[in-house]
Amino acid sequence: MSTHPAQIKIPATYMRGGTSKGVFFKLTDLPAAAQQPGAVRDAILLRVIGSPDPYGKQIDGMGGATSSTSKSVILAKSSKPDHDVDYLFGQVSIDKPFVDWSGNCGNLSAAVGPFAISNGLVDAARVPQNGIATIRIWQVNIQKTIIAHVPITNGAVQETGDFELDGVTFPAAEVQLEFLDPADEGEGDGGGAMFPTGNLVDDLVVPGVGTFKATMINAGIPTVFVNAKDIGYSGTELQDAINGDGKALAMFETIRAHGAMRMGLIKSLDEAATRQHTPKVAFVAPPASYTASSGKSVQATDIDLCVRALSMGKLHHAMMGTAAVAIGTAAAIPGTLVNLAAGGGTRPAVRFGHPSGTLRVGAEATQENGEWVVKKAVMSRSARVLMEGNVRIPPVSGL
Repeated sequence: MSTHPAQIKIPATYMRGGTSKGVFFKLTDLPAAAQQPGAVRDAILLRVIGSPDPYGKQIDGMGGATSSTSKSVILAKSSKPDHDVDYLFGQVSIDKPFVDWSGNCGNLSAAVGPFAISNGLVDAARVPQNGIATIRIWQVNIQKTIIAHVPITNGAVQETGDFELDGVTFPAAEVQLEFLDPADEGEGDGGGAMFPTGNLVDDLVVPGVGTFKATMINAGIPTVFVNAKDIGYSGTELQDAINGDGKALAMFETIRAHGAMRMGLIKSLDEAATRQHTPKVAFVAPPASYTASSGKSVQATDIDLCVRALSMGKLHHAMMGTAAVAIGTAAAIPGTLVNLAAGGGTRPAVRFGHPSGTLRVGAEATQENGEWVVKKAVMSRSARVLMEGNVRIPPVSGL
């Protein structure tokens, strides 16, 4: 007779949102000890996703061993007035025992509205029988509002459709997202400032690497933008060109850590290791033609600029939704590196090239009292349920 306890079951839904996928939970479905932030919740999510995994594969969990697939979401009826659902996102480390709660996932934001509707978190009166449901999401990590426009057919979420998103294999129904007032109110000396250093462009000193022009912006997610040419790249690279180069990855992590210090997100460089999700680091270049990872040809004439971004220490296969918000926001503000790469001037929307293809994002930027303010950033994504039922894990300490 075994002395090992049986696995526990937790209701869960596995969903794709944009170019990411993750495990979604209703807060009330979690064990009581995990309905509050803390070690028990983190331990459960780590075990569900399959971390920490020294092999870096997450074979013993639901994760896919990339930043795009090592994700968890907890949703609840909103405690915030005039909102429908509270959305908490946890980026699960692949090889280390921690969950990073410091930012949002813009891609999975597209799945929040559909999940909330299908799981009874939205008042039925707010969902039409046919048409578009406007779901007001409170993003708990960054304390911001996201509006999701979710298509409805016969009272149910319409998941299938013909909207194509580069980086996603198959077409699906379009979900439009509006990220309202996307500058983070969070940590650091800059408070809720969109540009925590007070400048559109800074000289970022990175010992052992060099001094680079950098735009450090807090919109969607804190992001450090540098020029591709300043670090020896063209801006048209695909994943293999960087992810197999340990020296390059170490350089990007060093840039990211020093950028985090300048943005006031961390107080010592050591802290960057346990804050993998934020800030992001990205490099930009003027438009150029290249072949995307799918074999699709991207023409310079089809895009305004090229952008490549790193997430969780690796070049992303497409583009993080939150980084796309940062790109659209920075592009809308004359003088940032992103804006200059796109040709300068006023740009209410840009289409940028990424490793999987292209993406269009729009932003409304205005100056108020001498400071730049962005009211919202807008983009389209798609989402669908991949699997639903229960996840099973061995009991964790504290349950």
